[in-house]
Amino acid sequence: MLVAEDTKQKTRISRGSKQCPVGIDLATLGRKWAIHILRSIGVEHIDRFNQILRSLPGLTARVLIMRLNELEESDLITPVIIQERPKLVRWTLTEKGEDTLPILEGYFSFTTNGIQMRH
Repeated sequence: MLVAEDTKQKTRISRGSKQCPVGIDLATLGRKWAIHILRSIGVEHIDRFNQILRSLPGLTARVLIMRLNELEESDLITPVIIQERPKLVRWTLTEKGEDTLPILEGYFSFTTNGIQMRH
C-alpha cells in the first residue's frame, strides 16, 4: 500500500521504507502550479523567476520558490546561472523534463477542449 508522507522539505510516496520514484514524480507534478510552471518554462519559454511569476496570475513568490525547488529536486528543471552578481538565473527543462512535454500538451489540450465543450 502506498502511503503519502508530506514534510516541509519534500513530498514522498513510500512503499514501506523504500521510496517509489514514479510516485515522487507524480506527487511533484500533482502539486498546485507545478505543471503550469513546467509549461511556462518548456513551451512558452518563460524562464526567469519574475517572468514566470507575472505570467501566472495568483501564483505567489513563496509558492513559486517551493515549486521550483521541488521540480529541481525531481530532476525536471535545472537552473542556468546567467550572472553571478547580482545573481541572475534562468530555468531550463532537463531531459526528463522534456519528456513531460507531450503529457503537458495533452493535459492542456484536454482541459481547453473540455472548457470549450461546456459552453
